Amino acid sequence: MSSRAEVKSRKSKDDSIGLSQGQIVRKRFFGNTAALVSMVIFVLVVILAFSSIGYAGIPGWWKWSYTDTPSLATPTGSPTWVLPFDFGDHPFGQDRVGRDLFAMTMRGTQLSLLIMFIIGILGGILGVIIGGVSGYFRGWVEAVLMRFTDVIIVIPLIILAAVLGSVGNNLTGSGTFLRNVLGGSAGVILLGIFVGLIIWTGLARLVRGEFLSLREREFVDAARIAGASDTRIIFKHILPNAVGVIIVNTTLVMASAILLESALSFLGLGVRAPDISLGSLISDNQQAFNTRPWLFWWPGLFIILICLSINFIGDGLRDAFDPRQKKFNAKKAVHSGDISDPNRPEA
Repeated sequence: MSSRAEVKSRKSKDDSIGLSQGQIVRKRFFGNTAALVSMVIFVLVVILAFSSIGYAGIPGWWKWSYTDTPSLATPTGSPTWVLPFDFGDHPFGQDRVGRDLFAMTMRGTQLSLLIMFIIGILGGILGVIIGGVSGYFRGWVEAVLMRFTDVIIVIPLIILAAVLGSVGNNLTGSGTFLRNVLGGSAGVILLGIFVGLIIWTGLARLVRGEFLSLREREFVDAARIAGASDTRIIFKHILPNAVGVIIVNTTLVMASAILLESALSFLGLGVRAPDISLGSLISDNQQAFNTRPWLFWWPGLFIILICLSINFIGDGLRDAFDPRQKKFNAKKAVHSGDISDPNRPEA
């Protein structure tokens, strides 16, 4: 009986016994309510944006395109929903020329998400490679890579992104080879690539610090003694232990990419007509803030939803991958007898 009680007590203290690393991460992530809700919201936003008006020649279910100019449903173009069942022809309203704001917001969300993923993937890859190589090999390799990183850091990000974004738009503005290859979103893709090439610096420094710490650990020394190559040590031993830091900071880079793209488009240096982004929607309608505020509500709401969702997902992934993050359940501890109940009278 005592042995069974001890086993039950050990299981109550650590409910991850017998689970693989992937199962532990999945269990911790799905146990984080904020991260789970944020993931659902983010997936719904992506599905809504790409299914409503279609993408890359695939038709959507919404009646209007972001380029259509129907007549104004109301004198001011205000939203035309009638809750709870009828959302009207223009639930987000119309701009001054009659374009449907819902379709425009969905198009802006598509391009903002596209830029976010390009910047996040490219910036994450560069940050991991440069930070990991410099942190593991040290010496002149670290000196060269970190001095290069310092040079990129001292250049104001928004100014460099504006210059590169303008170059990308000029390259694709006259029906050149790039537009023929990449399609109508050529300028958007090039903007994401250019910004991704300069936004990796913060992640590289964090990954370098993590590699500097992990390379001195006992399991790395054991792998060296066993004859493991540098490549195997990096990919099999160090990188899996640094994946939490990498994923969290990559999500932060992606959230920053949305805000940076919105800022550039607001200044007229990012996505340009005929394409639409959430930032350019706000910029185009800034003069109507007092008279037609719904032109700001919806693009701003989707920017907030995307950024908050990405941040909460990143926090959930950090808690899931970090073995030091463990929730303490007081009721469970009292029930298992690990601590005494302060409300229970003593015998």
